[in-house]
Amino acid sequence: MLFKDIIGQEEAKERLIREAKEGKIAHARLFCGNEGVGKLPLAIAYAQYLSCEHPTDNDSCGVCPNCVKYNKLIHPDLHFVFPVIKKKNKDTISDDYLQEWREILNSSPYFNLNMWLKEMGAENQQAQIYVKESDEIIRKLNLKSSQGGYKVMIIWLPEKMNVECSNKLLKLLEEPPTQTIFILISEEPDMLLPTIQSRVQRFNIHAIDKEKIAETLCLNYGLEPNDAKNIAHRCQGNFLKALETIHLNEDNQFYFEEFVSLMRLAYQRKIREIKQWSDNIAAIGRERQKNFLAYIQRMLRESFIYNFHTPDISYLSGEEQKFSSRFSPFINEGNVISIMEELSIAEQHIGQNVNAKMVFFDIALKMIVLLVQK
Repeated sequence: MLFKDIIGQEEAKERLIREAKEGKIAHARLFCGNEGVGKLPLAIAYAQYLSCEHPTDNDSCGVCPNCVKYNKLIHPDLHFVFPVIKKKNKDTISDDYLQEWREILNSSPYFNLNMWLKEMGAENQQAQIYVKESDEIIRKLNLKSSQGGYKVMIIWLPEKMNVECSNKLLKLLEEPPTQTIFILISEEPDMLLPTIQSRVQRFNIHAIDKEKIAETLCLNYGLEPNDAKNIAHRCQGNFLKALETIHLNEDNQFYFEEFVSLMRLAYQRKIREIKQWSDNIAAIGRERQKNFLAYIQRMLRESFIYNFHTPDISYLSGEEQKFSSRFSPFINEGNVISIMEELSIAEQHIGQNVNAKMVFFDIALKMIVLLVQK
């Protein structure tokens, strides 16, 4: 992964390169930022730059033996840890899904947890970083560097570590093996143990410049400049959102259709069909349920904003916008706060493993009442 292949983030690239040149290399860093801003590709590009035999002033050479191995994600001193789903009758670790991990990274380094769950074939399972992983981290980092350089451990979404694994990682961060670099990549850093947060150097990765996103959409996806500029404005620096806006991906299309179904059934007060709808949503798995609730909140927020006729701050795709133009009058000052509060409670309940059928049937029934409030 080369720095030049990463969309935008020029300030972050310059800082990482400058610190590498000056030898100011922290043994443990925490890359923080929202999804879709390029934290993972930045971490890989940084690790490659440190291992490159002939680095330039602004990038790795891309052709030395170390770079070739990094480009294929097979360098023996590059290690990954990420959330996984349990395999039957086995203590599951990241290496059990290393082939799938390389495939999704080679396809595109811009992806989120839900996309990774799909890559693993998860159904109703939630992904975690299990305690067995900490033993693997210790084993790998105690090995001598095969190339004589840095050993790099990239931990994607460390907030998914269970407590026992977190405590073992803490000991490693306190007394790291020589020539070892930890890069933790988090979207919810406040969920990490405070003791872990205090032992890593925080590096905030900001939203991607909309001009860079627009440029990428034109060059790589064939969009017209005006369309690319409009989408880049809507996606708020999240490249994944930009791709979703171009064409609703499979999950977002599913969320959109189920959102429309919920609102229509609630408006029509079809209780039997609402019960069937809630049973169907209860079967899609906890992670997708949480994503769906977040999607509903986004659609309601955008529909409320739509009432103010401000297209410059609208972040809806074409299909979503078409629906919102008809639906937005039902979301108003009298009900928007109550609806959002109920959805937030539902999201908490799903995270706490409350019965999903009850949660979604309950929220659907409340929608019947709330949609007619003025």
